[in-house]
Amino acid sequence: MNQHAKMIGLALIAVLWASLTSAQEQRITPALFEGAAIVGYADRGAYINCVGPAVKYSFSKNAVFLGLLPTLKIKRDNTGDDKPRNSFITPTLGFGVTFIHRHLVLQLPCFYTPKTTVEDGRWQPGAGIGYKF
Repeated sequence: MNQHAKMIGLALIAVLWASLTSAQEQRITPALFEGAAIVGYADRGAYINCVGPAVKYSFSKNAVFLGLLPTLKIKRDNTGDDKPRNSFITPTLGFGVTFIHRHLVLQLPCFYTPKTTVEDGRWQPGAGIGYKF
């Protein structure tokens, strides 16, 4: 009886594995633009972006993108009263991973903050949520 249970268990695992790997269409394709709008937080400020040129891995009703993120950063510089500041809204280009499930979008971007006289340049991670049209 124990031997039969092992055989049935192995058969069920094999059927489950086969259905997960071959029943759903999986493909990797280049994507120029995806109709999604994302808002999020990075580098002590907000951002609004979309998914730009990327490599798209789609499976079932989900998709994962790895690519560039055209962005508008919304952040006020803390430089003091008499020093010049950057614009409150600044265009920038980020890089990151975007996960889309039906219309829900989750994003983990990274933005590069250039070197200034006060601090060194560095990559700033962020997180965002959005909607796919």
